[in-house]
Amino acid sequence: MKRILFIIAILFSLQMFSQAIYEDERYVPETDPLVLKNLEEWQGKKFGLLMHWGTYSQWGIVESWSICPEDYGWCERKKGSNPGNYTAYLKEYEGLKKTFNPVKFDPVRWAKAAKAAGMKYMVFTTKHHDGFNMYDTKYSDYKVTDKDCPFSVNPKADILKEVFNAFRAENISTGAYFSKPDWHNENYWDPYFPPFDRNVNYDPSLYPEKWQKYVDFTHNQILEILTNYGKVDILWLDGGWVRKRDQQNLKENYDEKFTENESKNGFIKHRVVDQDPKMDELVVKARQKQPGLIVVDRAVHGKNQNYLTPEGRVPAKTLPYPWESCITSGGGWSYSPDVTYMTGRQGIHMLIDIVAKGGNLLLNVAPSPEGEWQQGAYDLLAAYGDWMKVNSTAIYDTKPIEPFKENNICMTQNKSGNVFLFYLAKEGETNIPAEVVVKSINPKKGTKITMLGAKTPLKWTKEKEGFKVVIPENLRNNLPCKEAWTLKIEAINQ
Repeated sequence: MKRILFIIAILFSLQMFSQAIYEDERYVPETDPLVLKNLEEWQGKKFGLLMHWGTYSQWGIVESWSICPEDYGWCERKKGSNPGNYTAYLKEYEGLKKTFNPVKFDPVRWAKAAKAAGMKYMVFTTKHHDGFNMYDTKYSDYKVTDKDCPFSVNPKADILKEVFNAFRAENISTGAYFSKPDWHNENYWDPYFPPFDRNVNYDPSLYPEKWQKYVDFTHNQILEILTNYGKVDILWLDGGWVRKRDQQNLKENYDEKFTENESKNGFIKHRVVDQDPKMDELVVKARQKQPGLIVVDRAVHGKNQNYLTPEGRVPAKTLPYPWESCITSGGGWSYSPDVTYMTGRQGIHMLIDIVAKGGNLLLNVAPSPEGEWQQGAYDLLAAYGDWMKVNSTAIYDTKPIEPFKENNICMTQNKSGNVFLFYLAKEGETNIPAEVVVKSINPKKGTKITMLGAKTPLKWTKEKEGFKVVIPENLRNNLPCKEAWTLKIEAINQ
């Protein structure tokens, strides 16, 4: 038993070590001045919206992965009439195109809700790994605007166009999620060969012409989006295993969930394949179309990953480069009919924690097959909005300040030198204490401290270690917001 526990401890340590390597790894800084300017502005936005949406929403299943022949629980086939027969299942899955008809699609309502919540940018799924296009591409008929898709006759059939226009109208920056692997394309999963796993199902070095056709297809689709859909601020590329296996990218990393290549029963889950999408060439062409474009080639070390994207988690500390935690608002990335959304308290505290560490939060909301958000998503964004109306100045355009957190108090600092202290309500706590003590920083003598949303200066005294702020009873009985309260210090001793 001791031996088993020892092995478990070692494996857990290795996982944590792998995560630490990811968080401390080399970051290749951008050199394009316009990209650097846009990247700095993006870092100040702090809060964005991600949306995973496709035909799979009709079954309420995980996006794309059920057609991938890998032995993971989240790949398991649970819907359709033929889950036990891969070939029949794939045909039925791809047939969902013929029933996809989101007639309640209302991106204007989404955009207004996102703006009210304080979101400053968004990333929309143009195409996930299954290859279904949520825009009017000329390079594939597996798309929402194809005549066999009932939604194609709807005036809003070009979903990407409608989404981008609605969010731009609210002054929200736009980002295009695009999957580098395309499991529908004949030059990625060649019908001559069975698919083995998530990778290309042939050896690109043995079939270079076929692989080049796929590279051309991928470049053409991305450039099509960057040409036909107005100003695009972020190109957010997923499928990090589609990459050139150079010295920096020999192995898989955090984004592939710390899985080993072989399970205990000997079933190969996924291989490491050299499949170079020629990203350097693409990025040059992309920025000719969209100067200053931020490119995020997720989980691929190198110059084309302008910021890093820890998925489904928040790093334990500040990181020395631009980053964004992509987090689900409830359930998985894709629509589920019975999902439970995070509470306002959970969401607000997560945003504060991420911003205090210098990152951005990209929060995922998954539309339904009818094209609606669930009420839980609207309720969560409304909770964010109520809080941001009072506290947003302590969020936007701020940077970390050491130690970034003391007990349940997070910290940020703006360019003017003001410091903000976020008192995070503890479980069951509905009021801020009468006295708040902070030991790790010291206000300048005579400086003013206030609570955001209240005008009355607060009394504070220097302590042997740090300082103490007194919160008067009348303010405690009339707090300007819920879940977390922000104290603004005009200046501190550096």
